[in-house]
Amino acid sequence: MFSFNRLFGREVEPANSKLSSPQLSEPLFVIGDIHGCHDQLETLLEKIWQAEGYDARIITVGDMIDRGADSSVVLQRLFALQRVAGSRLTCLKGNHEQMMLDFLAKPESAGLRWIQAGGLNTLESFNVTWGGQLNSLTAIAEQLSQALGPDLLVWLQGLPTFWEESNVGVVHAGADPTAPLSDQKDDNLIWGHSDFRKVRRPDGQWIVHGHTIVKEPRIKNGRISIDTGAYTGRPLTAVEINDGQIMFLQS
Repeated sequence: MFSFNRLFGREVEPANSKLSSPQLSEPLFVIGDIHGCHDQLETLLEKIWQAEGYDARIITVGDMIDRGADSSVVLQRLFALQRVAGSRLTCLKGNHEQMMLDFLAKPESAGLRWIQAGGLNTLESFNVTWGGQLNSLTAIAEQLSQALGPDLLVWLQGLPTFWEESNVGVVHAGADPTAPLSDQKDDNLIWGHSDFRKVRRPDGQWIVHGHTIVKEPRIKNGRISIDTGAYTGRPLTAVEINDGQIMFLQS
């Protein structure tokens, strides 16, 4: 297996010396916020598979949709991959998936918020056109539900909000640093927590997350930040955690 340091073209920041290194039973690749960027996703998947094979263990941190142009293709691709890969691929729920689900459940009250946050791009990717009339949101939600289809919709509704093994956790946005991930409200994990970047976790758990854009992937105080703003034209980032080492790969 070749080094991600070489693939990325530079040395990465070492893990914080005051923390135990992240310990996993096998290599793990975590992909940041995709936001409808299908081409970047395919490029990154190919690099992961070249490095570790098609049986690589992969997690996406959520926000698969919105803002980018190809949300429908991204969802269908990951849904199909997971049906084949099973537990080797885990797709977490982000706040954008939650906003879309809220829109489908309560279009009149939740629709405008999602559309203004990038949902319009997702509607367009499913060939659903919204003319801007608030009184048409219920009809638009019905059209989107039909375009998604029952299988994809059930999959989206059932997406987990966190993954963890040993001293590594993966969430979309952040977490309450004083509580185990399994004890937290979904809102903490998909929207973030006010203390996430202020207070270091006392349990020594590493947290991989997206949600907040960083210019470069970042390792700080046990937090690994990998949302590098793919929908803005920047690369899509993945982190590999392997044998206690933290390395990055970009599309």
